[in-house]
Amino acid sequence: MADGRPFISVGMPVTEYRSPELASYASTRGVRSPKGGPAIEKQREKRRIKEAKSFGEFGEKWLTNATMADSTRAMRRSIFERELMPVWRNRLLTEITPDDLRAHCGKIVERGAPATAIHVRDILKQIYGFAILHGERVANPADDVGPASIATFTPKDRALSPAEIRIMFKQLEHVATLPTSRLGMKLYLLTMVRKSELQDAVWDEIDFDNAVWTIPKERMKRSKPHNVYLCRQTLDITIALKTCSGNSRYLLPSRYDADAPTSRATFNRITYTVVEQAKKEGLPLEPFTVHDLRRTGSTLLNELGFNSDWIEKCLAHEDGRSSRGVYNKAEYEMQRRHMMREWVDTVDAWVDGRKHAPTLLPPAMPLMEIDPAL
Repeated sequence: MADGRPFISVGMPVTEYRSPELASYASTRGVRSPKGGPAIEKQREKRRIKEAKSFGEFGEKWLTNATMADSTRAMRRSIFERELMPVWRNRLLTEITPDDLRAHCGKIVERGAPATAIHVRDILKQIYGFAILHGERVANPADDVGPASIATFTPKDRALSPAEIRIMFKQLEHVATLPTSRLGMKLYLLTMVRKSELQDAVWDEIDFDNAVWTIPKERMKRSKPHNVYLCRQTLDITIALKTCSGNSRYLLPSRYDADAPTSRATFNRITYTVVEQAKKEGLPLEPFTVHDLRRTGSTLLNELGFNSDWIEKCLAHEDGRSSRGVYNKAEYEMQRRHMMREWVDTVDAWVDGRKHAPTLLPPAMPLMEIDPAL
């Protein structure tokens, strides 16, 4: 402005436009103001829209780059691919609303999987948080959908009583599901395994000759192989499952694809239906989950007076961080086989309405003698 008049150097930033004419000319020539103007912001918005990535793409980036345990990543990927991708794979982040999320979670709850619905909301929230952290200007739909608005849960101390076990077994016979799914429900209580440990079980893990089911470390929560000792009744169940599974490698194959395990929602639906049927008949059975059957076995075995170390081994609860977990490496095979026989016999008695007094100790073990030569 040597002569007192403003001038424009095309391609160079200017600090101020003294007239509307100059501002208009600058915008048409692509001149950039450090503060930006409507035209510049419009261009930026067009570029953002053009470069926008889909929800599916951001989800994949989050799953790949976010910090989380491998087991957590595997679970979240499973839910992401099964529950989120089919619905919102190609949606832009700006196209998913709180109402969309609320409606989708509601459908999942209706099919009997409230925990999955909560995970869906949490995963979507984290994907949006990841996108916002990396520069996306978008609102997070999950901020307006609280977990409590989707589902609420009772404290994690639910254990069925002997009377409730009897009701559950009786109601199972009237649930409209596959016979193999009914057997699977019983097997959860009788073996006390985790949900995924049975759902993903394959026949290579079952040793019929030695009556043991060995779950490999890759499928165990603490990455250690685990033996589940089978008694007469649980062997009968596995034989029935083998008869029904045909050529499938899975104990509980999908009804639609023999090369895939049963749906994650199958047993959620069954527990929900069992409780609803009991309510209609006026029977005292409170809501429970598949995992509650595992807790039920642990609770009742302790109440019956069995050795807590044997029970913890059956549950694969060994805690390597405590001195008890570090030093107690015994497998207790003989004791556990005895306890599981007594447990299944006791459950059978409850279901039949009979009295049964379990024997807490196995037959005397041979004495451990030291070689005199040592």
